[in-house]
Parts: sequence; structure tokens; C-alpha cells
Amino acid sequence: MAEKYAEPLNYTDRYAVVGNPIAHSKSPLIHEAFARQAQQSMSYERVLAPLDGFAATVHDLIAKGYKGVNVTVPFKFDAFNVANVVTARALEAGAANTLIFNKDGVVADNTDGAGLINDIIKNLHHSFAGKRVLLLGAGGAAEGVLNPLLATKPDLLVIANRTLDKALAMQKRVAAKPEYGQSTVSACTFADLHGRQFDIVINATSAGLTDTALPIADTVFAKDCLAYDMMYGRETPFMAQARATGATVADGLGMLVEQAAEAFYLWRGVRPETQPVIEMIRVL
Repeated sequence: MAEKYAEPLNYTDRYAVVGNPIAHSKSPLIHEAFARQAQQSMSYERVLAPLDGFAATVHDLIAKGYKGVNVTVPFKFDAFNVANVVTARALEAGAANTLIFNKDGVVADNTDGAGLINDIIKNLHHSFAGKRVLLLGAGGAAEGVLNPLLATKPDLLVIANRTLDKALAMQKRVAAKPEYGQSTVSACTFADLHGRQFDIVINATSAGLTDTALPIADTVFAKDCLAYDMMYGRETPFMAQARATGATVADGLGMLVEQAAEAFYLWRGVRPETQPVIEMIRVL
């Protein structure tokens, strides 16, 4: 159970999502829906931070009385570094997507992993147990879901990246942890995936933002594979490639809503229902 940090509330508490770019973010719609559902008095907006100005943006928001922010690309490592209190989930990931501003200062948490796992298991009805899982990318998004993925006890988890160093660093951090049982973790480049197949393929890269195709072969998608892109709101080249092979394809909208629900709980002490919000956002 996630620890919650909600404090006594003002009449209208202010929250935001911080990123660059940020205009595409659906987080305000999601949190406004949660607030209506839970009868919470709060506002939520998008904030564009300069690429070299995340910490300054956070401190400006604190000075203006904001209670917390969600953090999206490319600031998840910056969010971890700006905090003076770090939760176990953020510490495991080395990255944060949720900041809570309270009497302890800036508290960093990471709800990405919970969001991904909840979406795939609860909403898409796929199990990880005994499966071959491929995680594409080794940035903040991948770091945020690595430990939660391993906790589901897949038979195999492969971390693939354009360059090997980052993937190897992730692999080494978790390979010796006894709590992950018999799961095998390995790291490789995209080129090293030739001839290998997986039951669940998760794209944690930002390639979809620029409509860039990943250099992976069609053969990585096994029969009845789930291909999951953590991007949402567009048909990415990864999704199109997977769909052409007959894989079941999902975008990251459900993950977005599920991780937002976890952040909402941390801020407000209320756990909202996610399915109606996923359905609402999907048709917009």
C-alpha cells in the first residue's frame, strides 16, 4: 500500500503537470475528473518548464502555494534530484514522476510502475507471471517501471536500448535482488534482439514523440503478444509495426490514468475509480 502524504486542504489547492513539451498532456482532464468524482476542491494545470529550468520552476510553484506536481518527460531525473525526501519507489527507480510539497519539503515518489502494472493486469487482463517480457529503453520511464515489472515474476525480462551502457546499469542494479525470485534479467542493444521473441513488449522510449521507428525486427512479437507503448494519444510507429504482426496493441492512456490515480491518492488521501476516466479520455 502506498504511503499517503495528504495534509489539511485549502479551499482550492493547486496542482500541475510539468514537462517540455506539455501542451499535449491530458493530465488536467484526468485530475479534474478525479476531483469531481471524489468531491475535492482543487485546480490542476499544465506548466511548461525550460529544459534547463526544472528546479527553478518547482521552487516558483512552491512559492505560489502549489501542493504538488506530476512530472513528465524529460524531467523525471530532475524531479528525483530536486527532492529532499525520497520514497522507496522513487529510490528504486532513481527517478520521480510525482512531487508532494508539504511540511517535510519536497517529497519525490514514482507512480509509473504501479500505473503500468495496474493497467496491464486490471484493465487489459494480461498476466506477467512466467512470461517473456521485453522493455525497450533505459531512460527515466524505463527506470520507473523496472522494479514493479520484476515484482510480477516474469520468467524473463530483457532491457534493450540503442546503447548498451544504460541498459547494463539497470540490469546490474536488480540482477542480484532475491525478492524477484527466479526471474532472469538481461540487457542488450536493439540489434541484439534479432531472432528473439517475447510475450509482452513494452516501449518505454520517447521515439513516439517524433514518430521515429525503433530498429527492432518484427520477430520480437511472439504469437498472442501484447505490445504496449507508454505513449498515448497517437498511433506510434512501434504500435503500427506491432499491429502489422498480429500482436494485441495498447497505448499508455490506461497507464497515464492509473499512475495519476496513485498520485491523486498521495495528494488527497482518496483513491479514485479509474475505468470511467479512461473511457471518458479515450473518446475525447
